[in-house]
Amino acid sequence: MCRSIKVLRRPAPVATREEVAAAALQFIRKVSGFHKPSKANEPAFNAAVDEVTAATERLLEHIYANAGSKQCVS
Repeated sequence: MCRSIKVLRRPAPVATREEVAAAALQFIRKVSGFHKPSKANEPAFNAAVDEVTAATERLLEHIYANAGSKQCVS
C-alpha cells in the first residue's frame, strides 16, 4: 500500500514512538488522499494519526515474533 512505511516488527531495536507515528502518518495520508489536510480537516486527520499510532503500538506490544514462538517482540 505505502512503500515508504517500514516494517516495525523486529526483535531489536524496538520501534520508537516516532517511527510508529511516522508510519501512521503515511498510512493516513494514503487513505485520506491528503498530504496536508485543510484547517477544517486537520482535527479529524490528526485524531486518525493518533488512533492508528496507538493501535500500532498495542499491536507491536502483543504480537509474537513468529507464529511458533511464545516470546513477545517487545
